[in-house]
Amino acid sequence: MLRTCPSCGASNRIPASRLAEPGRCGRCKQALAATSQPIDVPDVATFDQIVAASQVPVLVDFWAAWCGPCRMVAPEVERTATTVAGRAVVLKVDTERLPALAARYRVQGIPNFAVFHRGKLVEQRAGAMRHPELVRLVEAAGSA
Repeated sequence: MLRTCPSCGASNRIPASRLAEPGRCGRCKQALAATSQPIDVPDVATFDQIVAASQVPVLVDFWAAWCGPCRMVAPEVERTATTVAGRAVVLKVDTERLPALAARYRVQGIPNFAVFHRGKLVEQRAGAMRHPELVRLVEAAGSA
C-alpha cells in the first residue's frame, strides 16, 4: 500500500502488516500517521494480503455504488476509520467490482460489515450501522 507524505508529497510503500502503525517518510523523515481513512480494495490479492498480515482487527465494508443505504453509511465508516486509527484498519470492498469476495463471504445484502482478526472472520453483519456500533464491532474483535 502507498501512503503519501503530507510534508513533501512523496509516496511511501507501507507493508500490509504495518497499515495501523505510524511511520516515517523515506524522503524527508517526517512522521506519517497511522492509516485513518477507509482503504478501497483494488483486487482480491490485496484484500487477502491485508487481512492475513494485519496485526490489528480489520473492518470490511462490503458496498456498491448503486446502494442507497451504502451511501448513507459511508460517512459513518469514514468516521469509524478515524476513530480506530492505530487500533484497526478499515477496508471498503465494492461488491460490483469484486463479486468473488462477496461470494466468498456469502454477502447477500449490502451494506454488509465483516471484522477479521489475525486473518480469521470474527463477526459479520448485514444492514446499515452507525458509527458507535461499528466501533463496538472492532473493539469486540480486538479483545476476543
